[in-house]
Amino acid sequence: MRKLHKRITDLPVIFNLLDTCPVGRLGTISSDGWPTIKPLNFARLDWRIYFHCALEGEKLDDIRRDNRVCFEVDLPIAYVKGLPDNPCRAEYLYRSVIARGQAVIVEERAEKVLALDCLMRKYEPGRSFSGYSDEKLGITGIVRIDIDDLSGKEDLGKGELREQVLRSLASGMTLPVVLE
Repeated sequence: MRKLHKRITDLPVIFNLLDTCPVGRLGTISSDGWPTIKPLNFARLDWRIYFHCALEGEKLDDIRRDNRVCFEVDLPIAYVKGLPDNPCRAEYLYRSVIARGQAVIVEERAEKVLALDCLMRKYEPGRSFSGYSDEKLGITGIVRIDIDDLSGKEDLGKGELREQVLRSLASGMTLPVVLE
């Protein structure tokens, strides 16, 4: 990372972003050799990221060809408005995480159930579910990304803007906020 002052070094902050961002983006290399990105729902468990998918399709084809993947999440925190005499003041303040790792297509029933449980806890917290039928498990693809490298980056602004952003984060306000 070129701008080291923007690096997130606090692992709990990085994990929190992975645990709370609803959409992640999977980067693979497509059959024509071009990088491709696909948005998806996901859940993290320790140093693994799980997502579900169809049993066939571009994601799995790409992973079978080359299981090295990149995964990204970002949280837009605040938009700072430009001024009539200073439009370049406008900026977006954010946090983001990029993971690189090896994607593995999960075949074992127990790990498929674990992954689906993680997804359900993330997207429907506080609810309980009775299980997954063998029929549904049989038609559901699960991919695990074993994280090899994890980095976080943030720009929370400076001075009073930073203080406003930190207050917004601490208060649980709906993001992004607009700052004048």
